[in-house]
Amino acid sequence: MTLTISTPPVISGVGVNRLTADDDLFLKLHSLYGNALVNQLAWRFDEPLDPELLARFHAHLARGFLARRVQPTRVPFARPYWLPATESLPLGWDSVPVTDDEVLDWYFAQSRVDFDPETGQVWRLSAAPTTAGGTLVSLVTSHVASDGGAVLFAVGDALSRLDESPDFATGSGLLVGTPPQNSLNANVIDAGRQLRAVAKGIRAAIDTRGVTEPDRTPRPTLPELPLPTRWSPADLVVQLDLAEWNAAATRHSGTTNGLLIALGAGILGRSGRVGDTADIRVDIPHSMRTPDDPRANASTGLPISVTYRTGERIDLAAVRSAVKRAATAYRDPATTPALQHLQPLQMILPRFVLRRFARTAKAPECLCTNLGETASGVADFAGHRASAVLMRPVVCTNDTAMFRRVEVGVNLSFSTDGHTVTLAVTGADPDRFPSRTALREVLAAEFESWGLIPSFW
Repeated sequence: MTLTISTPPVISGVGVNRLTADDDLFLKLHSLYGNALVNQLAWRFDEPLDPELLARFHAHLARGFLARRVQPTRVPFARPYWLPATESLPLGWDSVPVTDDEVLDWYFAQSRVDFDPETGQVWRLSAAPTTAGGTLVSLVTSHVASDGGAVLFAVGDALSRLDESPDFATGSGLLVGTPPQNSLNANVIDAGRQLRAVAKGIRAAIDTRGVTEPDRTPRPTLPELPLPTRWSPADLVVQLDLAEWNAAATRHSGTTNGLLIALGAGILGRSGRVGDTADIRVDIPHSMRTPDDPRANASTGLPISVTYRTGERIDLAAVRSAVKRAATAYRDPATTPALQHLQPLQMILPRFVLRRFARTAKAPECLCTNLGETASGVADFAGHRASAVLMRPVVCTNDTAMFRRVEVGVNLSFSTDGHTVTLAVTGADPDRFPSRTALREVLAAEFESWGLIPSFW
């Protein structure tokens, strides 16, 4: 499906747009860790793109849904709110062509950027020619200001308006938010609402204190490889035929999503991170975004437990049952774990308290994101269609000791254009995935067990 640029979507405006609990959490994590994790939407074009076209695209993004900044409040317990950004990072254009074997390195290099949520410098668009005559394009975004659904919405809107003048008042920038007419009054009212939400959340947490989430499998401390003090997680991108993927899932009584989860758990098991019969906690992001949704982050997560058995494929039927049980439980507040009810309390905790919690906080053991058929909606740049579209979280270079301490595992991100699957895999355990080569060996063996033949970037 090709996006047209003659009939842009109709977007209704929004008033004061307060940060959600997820926005607030990502903002506090940003203050503690900087850009430890960013999102990336990336394109590969087999043809050269005119820099002027990318400049127009950048200009629309700078007046669109991503162009937002955090406005703090001085009233205790009142939530900050979003306002249109006052700054944006300039378009980056690398003049040196990228070779085929440098593509992954170039994409990863784009994650090295400093974001500032209070000015609106929360995204960066960059591009480079390839030695084969094509173009690479990357859009890196801060999770403070946008989840994957927000990025896709902003990009789709910008691409649909390339023949118009960029303007906050006509496109998706209408949804960013406006300041309250009487900020003191509005913030006092919001503070009161937040305190009531905290009280309600505490009561709900007490009522559901017996509801538990799946446990993590502890990370083995050994072996500890001799690695540098700073380390970049191993990342790979593979492509497969969607029909073959679905056929493999069907052969084993599973679904498209179930096979993604099974691959993630299987990779973790094959790496030696978990042992035989271990129960792996898999976190599955789920979008809650609605039309004209002003939220920067509008996602939730479903945690399930998946059993790994050495030498066997993950049971896809068991995965499907676990996902159904989790989805049913999280729809009912009475069966939602207590911690989920305490989000309003998390928002009012000062940073020094969260800093203490952060010392013992853990990263996802296995994170599997299914973006579905999203690639086709953002693949067309004014008639130039990308040969591949990739969307993924990027775990940035950081202290090796930090990766060990927070026990990061594997991240998988699935998207398709309806014909081809593009799968991004990140192995962020330094002692199980010390290099791309090590990750590729484990990944290739797992694909082979399912009868799948991937094409590696």
